[in-house]
Amino acid sequence: MTDTQISPVSAAWPRLERTAPSDQRSFRDALGRYPTGVVLVSAMTDDGPVGMAVNSFTSVSLDPPLVSFCPMLTSTTWAKIRPVGGFAISTLRDCHTDVSRLFSRRDVDRFGIGEWRLSPAGHPVIADALGWIDATVEWMTDAGDHELVVARATAWSESGDGDPLVFYRGGYHRLAVEGGPDAPLP
Repeated sequence: MTDTQISPVSAAWPRLERTAPSDQRSFRDALGRYPTGVVLVSAMTDDGPVGMAVNSFTSVSLDPPLVSFCPMLTSTTWAKIRPVGGFAISTLRDCHTDVSRLFSRRDVDRFGIGEWRLSPAGHPVIADALGWIDATVEWMTDAGDHELVVARATAWSESGDGDPLVFYRGGYHRLAVEGGPDAPLP
């Protein structure tokens, strides 16, 4: 059987019908069913620290160590970070809801909350993050109304303690770990 042939089993499967309207809101709602972590992307610029909350962060490759995220093309924060050529990622804990909300707002002192450290590359990292990554931009390309940024991780560390902040269905959540963090799935 070739990749394009339909197996007798799958031919009997009923075809799904679209139940939601084809608009941005319904697409956003569909995507909201996928939980994501929340990170801060931050850099030290000539004008001081700049950062934003991001939930589109993901790993890309282990060899070489690559990560990515997708800021909006209209993001004024990304416009300030972009020329630096690198940034730090802080993985937020479940107690960082206020930090994430603050880093999602405009015209506020985002670094006025929490304790901060500088990464080896000199970018701000929230002191009690679950982990951090220093990264330098490898390449960028427009992807619809966002920009896909792929960056090489140059240094990193993780604390090993705590649970991540989770974004799901338009809100912040904590992981509910049944049987403890190391319990296997049934």
